[in-house]
Amino acid sequence: MSTVTAPRTQSPAPAPALARARLDWRLRFGALSLIWGFSFLLIKVGTDGYAPFQVTLGRLVFGSAVLAAAMAVKRQRLPRGARLWGHMAVAAFFLNALPFSLFAYAELTIPSTLAGICNATSPLWGMALSLVALSEDRPTRVRVAGLGLGFLGVLTVLGAWQGFHGLDARGTAMALLASLSYPVGWIYVRRKLAGTGNSHLSMTGAQLMLATLQLAVVTPLFAGFPTHVSVVPLLAIAALGALGTGLAVLLQYGLVAEVGPTTAQMVTYFIPVIATAAGVAILGETLRWTTPVGAVVVLAGAALTQVRRRDA
Repeated sequence: MSTVTAPRTQSPAPAPALARARLDWRLRFGALSLIWGFSFLLIKVGTDGYAPFQVTLGRLVFGSAVLAAAMAVKRQRLPRGARLWGHMAVAAFFLNALPFSLFAYAELTIPSTLAGICNATSPLWGMALSLVALSEDRPTRVRVAGLGLGFLGVLTVLGAWQGFHGLDARGTAMALLASLSYPVGWIYVRRKLAGTGNSHLSMTGAQLMLATLQLAVVTPLFAGFPTHVSVVPLLAIAALGALGTGLAVLLQYGLVAEVGPTTAQMVTYFIPVIATAAGVAILGETLRWTTPVGAVVVLAGAALTQVRRRDA
């Protein structure tokens, strides 16, 4: 997840106003959890009527439209500079075009519940990569233990001791690669795009537009154009883009600015729970005992990887 500059310090609010503010961010936190949790269900429904690349392109088109509207309302302009746009194109690939496409292809053969749990491994990949790529991000025993615990949870979800019986290896690998793509993108952003002076809204808007352009080039080559219109999958794609990509980004940055990145990133731990509940209750997906047990272990490990060393 991204971070933004903390808001300016303000004078203490009266008790009623403070209570309303707390209720407000908690409601938005819950809404963001639901939106991202249901995204895996929407991907599944979308791929029932359209090719994975078509689902991803539609998602990006609707998401970009929401951010473009938000930029217009706030009168913000797109960033300038060819070098900056080059770096944003790389970020768009790793944070949007690649993981969105991989999840869409993965859900052709794996349930949305498994895709949602694979997404929860992103903090684990981020921890592992930061040890190599970010020299200032020093490991601690707790964080290393969390890394090991998290990947033990992954093996539990996949049923490793049973020889991964009944598991589609290709689809699962794609979902795990999608979750790996996010920290690769954020490390790149941290190295190349930090301190540009542009707002997060304008940067993210430009990033989504670049990802849309990337998919607009790739989709006709590998998926062609839809031969018919499937209404329900199309509505799912529209919701996935407008809510799960556009509105979710606006909610995320608002939460980071108001309550800080540590609290805001806690939404990561609710996503697989909601994705699993939605997949089982609405899509009728089956659930083995290893899935929820492994998911709890994954989330516990991911939480430990986020523990920072306290200053002396």
